[in-house]
Amino acid sequence: MTGPLRWDIFCQVIDNHGDIGVCWRLAAELGARGHCVRLWVDDASALAWMAPQGAAGVQVLPWPSTAPPDGPGDVVVEAFGCEIAPQFIAAIAHHTCANGQKPLWINLEYLSAEGYVERCHRLPSPLMNGPGKGLTRWFFYPGFTPHTGGLLRERDLAARQAAFDRQAWRARHGIAPDDLAVSLFCYEPPALPQLLAQLHARGDARLLVTPGRAQAAVLHQIGLQPAWNKREQLFISYLEACPQPAFDEMLWASDLNLVRGEDSLVRALWASQPLVWQIYPQHDDAHHAKLAAFLDWLQAPASLRRWHALWNGLEAAPALPSLDSATLAEWRACVQAARARLLAQPDLLTLLIGFVNEKS
Repeated sequence: MTGPLRWDIFCQVIDNHGDIGVCWRLAAELGARGHCVRLWVDDASALAWMAPQGAAGVQVLPWPSTAPPDGPGDVVVEAFGCEIAPQFIAAIAHHTCANGQKPLWINLEYLSAEGYVERCHRLPSPLMNGPGKGLTRWFFYPGFTPHTGGLLRERDLAARQAAFDRQAWRARHGIAPDDLAVSLFCYEPPALPQLLAQLHARGDARLLVTPGRAQAAVLHQIGLQPAWNKREQLFISYLEACPQPAFDEMLWASDLNLVRGEDSLVRALWASQPLVWQIYPQHDDAHHAKLAAFLDWLQAPASLRRWHALWNGLEAAPALPSLDSATLAEWRACVQAARARLLAQPDLLTLLIGFVNEKS
């Protein structure tokens, strides 16, 4: 296929904002590159603040039970293993695109640094029965290495970062040049009380708390100790929900980003500041291997590995290791080196479009 394409992207919101965050960034960047996108989502409420202005070329639609009258698009993207309705799958099997071919069906998988990603990336999965009998669904794995599908990176990201006035942003939020600004986007990390205690003891920290589970977790901890912080040695800012570009700017302006899930991890890598990732916990502890693989790829120093183990509850300790200037400098150098490796590779959307053109 050549030229602008019609894309159907399917997203079911499971992990709060992560699924819709990734899918929206993908859809918006496709629109920015001249493609037409229908984003089918079962809960689009987060887009009211995440993307209040919408995006050129992107139409947001409720989860469908069947294909629209004009049929599926040229490319159908099933994000994170969500299950498309059988009637829509049947329409894929019977529809013929303008170029005389069937729509290309892609399963966009979860992000991981584990070894299976390189082995499974771009593999076909022929359907032998059901409404999609005869179709092939292709697996596309985002990843951190040249043999994976890469990471989402907008074409204008470098220009936006170059134009960003970090000191002005910090001044607007009451953060002095020498303050330690820590952004908090988390679930309920076991070591949150230790983090609050360490930042409180410093006297020069500003905690930027995102709305939702992070804010609830902080307020819960404070409620357990009513007299805590009565001298206001730790300044806490409870932030409002914001559009994705504003979230990026918070990460750029902070000195340490505590992030969760997939979308914010990628954004924290692009931010080029020290980061700690709270991985989504799984009941069978499969997230332990996933976290270890990421830290291996990151070439994380021992202090950063230790922090991740404590923050994710893999180990317990009465206190977190110190966030001193030498430690943060070491972490920053690690993240910047990882970012440089990523920038030397094509971004996810460029690779995805190349894959579509190859298979069409």
